[in-house]
Amino acid sequence: MRKWIIIVLIALVASYIGYNYIYQDHRNIEKESAIFTMTSSEITQLFSKDIESAEKQFLNKTIEVSGLISEINTNDITINDSVFCQFLNTINNSLEKNNTVIIKGRVIGYDDLLEQVKLDQCSIIK
Repeated sequence: MRKWIIIVLIALVASYIGYNYIYQDHRNIEKESAIFTMTSSEITQLFSKDIESAEKQFLNKTIEVSGLISEINTNDITINDSVFCQFLNTINNSLEKNNTVIIKGRVIGYDDLLEQVKLDQCSIIK
């Protein structure tokens, strides 16, 4: 009887640890500090030269990117036609094309067809 209680307790503890490992809290990119700060042309140049090494360096990292707004929609901004920034919420209406902006977000990859670095969970710093 005592062995069964110990086995059940071990199974419960293992289940609890496994559940917490699999279902971890999501990252809040807005509260994280940026690991890298650069202009849109700098990061695009790094990706266009060598995608593999740039992905190793930047993929899933929080960065700040600055540049001019070339396109603006309700949930995304394109900076200098080279960095695509997707937001979780709608964007502030005070932003306009050709304004300088600094955006913080998580690098999710590089679209070599459009030659754009992709960021998600973005927030406007300035």
